[in-house]
Amino acid sequence: MQQHTQLSLVTPFSLFFIFFSFLNPMQVALAANGGSSGAAENPFSPKAYLVRYWSKEVRNDAEKPSFLLSKASPLNAVDSAAFVKLAAQNGLSTRLPEFCSAANLLCFPDLAPSLEKHDKNANFAVYTNKNFTNYGTDRLAGVDSFKNYSIGENLPVDSFRRYSRDSVNHKDQFTSYANDGNVVDQSFNSYAGGSTGGAGDFKKYADSVNVPHLGFNSYSDDSNGRSHGFTGYSENANAGDQSFSSYSKNANGAPNEFTGYGTSANVVGSGFTGYGQSGNGANDKFNNYGNDQNNPTNNFRSYGDGGNAGVETFTSYRDRANVGDDSFQSYAKNSNGQKMDFTNYGKSFNVGSDKFTGYGQGAKGQEIGFKIYGANTTFKDYAKKESVSFKSYTKAGASSEKVAATMAAASGSLVKKWVEPGKFFRESMLKKGVVMPMPDIQDKMPKRSFLPRTILSKLPFATSKIAALKQIFHAADNSTMEKIIVDALQECERAPSAGETKRCVGSAEDMIDFATTVLGRNVVVRSTENVNGAKHDVIIGSVKGINGGKVTQSVSCHQSLFPYLLYYCHSVPKVRVYEADLLDPVSKAKINHGVAICHLDTSAWSPTHGSFMALGSGPGQIEVCHWIFQNDMTWTIAD
Repeated sequence: MQQHTQLSLVTPFSLFFIFFSFLNPMQVALAANGGSSGAAENPFSPKAYLVRYWSKEVRNDAEKPSFLLSKASPLNAVDSAAFVKLAAQNGLSTRLPEFCSAANLLCFPDLAPSLEKHDKNANFAVYTNKNFTNYGTDRLAGVDSFKNYSIGENLPVDSFRRYSRDSVNHKDQFTSYANDGNVVDQSFNSYAGGSTGGAGDFKKYADSVNVPHLGFNSYSDDSNGRSHGFTGYSENANAGDQSFSSYSKNANGAPNEFTGYGTSANVVGSGFTGYGQSGNGANDKFNNYGNDQNNPTNNFRSYGDGGNAGVETFTSYRDRANVGDDSFQSYAKNSNGQKMDFTNYGKSFNVGSDKFTGYGQGAKGQEIGFKIYGANTTFKDYAKKESVSFKSYTKAGASSEKVAATMAAASGSLVKKWVEPGKFFRESMLKKGVVMPMPDIQDKMPKRSFLPRTILSKLPFATSKIAALKQIFHAADNSTMEKIIVDALQECERAPSAGETKRCVGSAEDMIDFATTVLGRNVVVRSTENVNGAKHDVIIGSVKGINGGKVTQSVSCHQSLFPYLLYYCHSVPKVRVYEADLLDPVSKAKINHGVAICHLDTSAWSPTHGSFMALGSGPGQIEVCHWIFQNDMTWTIAD
């Protein structure tokens, strides 16, 4: 975060005048500056208030948790009062950049329309956070190249509007676009519309990002003979979604190729709408689409509908994927002379849900072939003619189990393939001397802070108030910020599971209130000390069971992605909590102090929960333990 400039609102000092009269000169100076000197903490800062609140609400002599106090709002006293007033007046959106910077929030930059003109070939070596408006329109031949575009950024936001529109024989190259980002928001609107000839080439697009949100709207519509290639699109991504809307609509002779689309991604969603609609002589290829993915959701709607004499090829679709939900609706409907070929479709480790609706319906002269078609799949309203051929079609039922067993034997256990080693383990593993893998417990969320309760209480937090929240945080329709807000609200408003008590909290004071309401005021809060040992084997050292190792009550709090620091806190019955020293397996030196929670009642868990894949059991049959990850925490009654 860049250092913010102090707000110049009129009233903040007057709000504290009465309090200042009771302070000595040094304290007055500290309060005015919002800082601290040595051991003296500004008595009016949110952090100082949190310290006092902890002392008032928690009734024991346990040391105040430094990791929780570190999450307090960094706002100084003056700015805090100013933003309280703005929040009360529904005016935070007018000062959002200052508010986000001062309060350490997750906010995307507002991209103003770009007035830059690029009349000649452009070579961008390093670029980030830009809005390109009317880029390359009517360009004649030439090459524009983007290298190292938004690489390694935390919150890259880039927008291309009217890109290469009506260009002729113009070539666009994107190399290493938005790779290694965290929360990535990239959009192309009206890309190469009406262009003739030329080519668009994307290599390593959004590779290894966390929470991508990628949108292509009106991509190459009405183009003539222009080719597009994506090599390495959104591979190794975690969560997030990609969408292509109106892709190559009314295009003529436009070859499009995706190589390595979403490979090895985790819980991603892809949407293709209006793909190749009414195209003439299209040639579209998807090679290695969604392979090795975990729980993907892919949705193709209106794919190749009304096309003429085109060729659509999927090679190795969802190969070795784990569960997920794929949908093809209105595929090649009313097309003429189309050739559709699926090779190795959905040969997954664990079957998911695949739906084909309106497949080839109303089409004439089409040729449709499926080879090695996966299990647990539904066809509705498809063209049941000789032109549709199925080879090696796997029916659901016993045969699907046989396929899954064969694939598992050939490629290794599902545990190693789809569930990170050490993410879940049995209670018997928490014994001194046991060697076990430690999962990646590093916090991958953007760094944020709590809001002071005085501000938080004045902000809406409900799906019924989504418009107000979008206005405050400048969340445009279908933007990443809108999705972040909606997803968090839906999770927070979800009905609790059996025996669960839950609450989402955006201030440390609210978290303390929830924990003490459930557990009483004699509480302590624990978290794993650091991330040492993550993704490696560790040796379990000394182990301590909280509450003597007996079944106990606890409140666990897990981060949610939201503009300010938000935790989903819940209490579930029948758990045991442990602390354990973690040792380096070579030197035997202590490298970490872990906190683990064991769920003894898993009867209400889904049969597809990752823990059962890892441990080889099912709901209610075993207990399941996991570590408390970095910046998550669990509260218990003090021993």
